[in-house]
Amino acid sequence: MATPGYAEITHNGLWKNNPALVQLLGLCPLLAVTGSVVNAIGLGLATTGVLTCSNLAVSLVRKQMPDTVRLPASVMIIATFVTCVELLMKAFTYELYLVLGIFIPLIVTNCAILGRADAFASKNPVLPSLVDGFMMGVGFTAVLIAIGAVREILGQGTLFSDMDLLLGPMAKDWSLNLLGSNYPGVLVAVLPPGAFLVAGLLIAAKNAIDAGIERRRSQQIRIVPGSKRVRVTGKIS
Repeated sequence: MATPGYAEITHNGLWKNNPALVQLLGLCPLLAVTGSVVNAIGLGLATTGVLTCSNLAVSLVRKQMPDTVRLPASVMIIATFVTCVELLMKAFTYELYLVLGIFIPLIVTNCAILGRADAFASKNPVLPSLVDGFMMGVGFTAVLIAIGAVREILGQGTLFSDMDLLLGPMAKDWSLNLLGSNYPGVLVAVLPPGAFLVAGLLIAAKNAIDAGIERRRSQQIRIVPGSKRVRVTGKIS
């Protein structure tokens, strides 16, 4: 199987084969912790780091791993990087680590990470695997942030609240009160059903955009009005 080009890998990770919108993998953390943008960014960065590093490591040892132990070996590699991320968050963003809770160690079982390690990194060279892991992580993080932003705005009327949990005191005043101090908030937006609704709307929007692109593409290849068809019989010398 030929290795895809970097443009194709990027397009797949960000749009065509997005883990959250197309593959529908890793939905448990995606729906559970996206009540705000800071939570979404924190989990997204952690997932992207693990995905990128695990793809790199699996690709490096792919020729030394027999098929019989490839899956458990990949899980051990992923668990190693998740432990590193967990320790880093405890050291530098402890409050955010407490907010995300069990969903940081549960990155080990994220199907998006295991799927890329098994489907791509174990079959392709190092650099394409590194780019694939990074782009898949960026695509997953973008969906996390989009859901977190919509839920935070509808549920609290704010945007970028508590960013100091991730970036420290310099982000203390980054919070934007978009809907006024008297905004009552939409309760369903901060509850799990709100996450399902927003994710469903994003998936529907992507499908609508893809359908529109395909429709325009099909219109571009139709026969130009006024053109003539010539019927030829016999042989042309």
